[in-house]
Amino acid sequence: MQEPLRISFRNLDSSPVIEDEIRKRVADLERFFDRITACSVVVEVHNRHQRQGNLYHIRIDLIVPGREIVVRREPPEHQANEDLHVAIHNAFDSARRQLQDYARVMRADVKTHEAPSTGRIVRLIAEKDYGFLVTDSGDEVYVHRNAVPGGGFDKLRVGDRVRYVVQEEEGEHGPQASTVIRL
Repeated sequence: MQEPLRISFRNLDSSPVIEDEIRKRVADLERFFDRITACSVVVEVHNRHQRQGNLYHIRIDLIVPGREIVVRREPPEHQANEDLHVAIHNAFDSARRQLQDYARVMRADVKTHEAPSTGRIVRLIAEKDYGFLVTDSGDEVYVHRNAVPGGGFDKLRVGDRVRYVVQEEEGEHGPQASTVIRL
């Protein structure tokens, strides 16, 4: 890191044991992603009712190229972070997941979805609940009534432009659309 790690405690005394745990977890994050430029961690305790223990809140701010990653572990009311070590563990797990997502974006390793295919309806056999569309490349694809959501099959007409998705496995009529939407 370009800047030293900052650890703050609010409403509780600092603890060398907790600071060491945080330093180890930050070092793990740096081994995973070595482009972290700054990190600050705030450990805060809120007192609840007398019947229940303290609630620990952890905030981690990571500065990476082009972005700030913020993790706030605000415990839910029902099962709160009454154990400080669990709260730290959960917060750093969340930070690692966010760093993984960021690293994927930086590597351009983000899953992209294929643009929907388009075509036009060429034949409809309404009494038998099916028809065919022709793709923009000239191939025919079988269309069953069930592939057209919202009762849209009855609204289809020969010549209509459609967007479609083809099933991976071919049916008995060849390639078969799993979803067809009228444009």
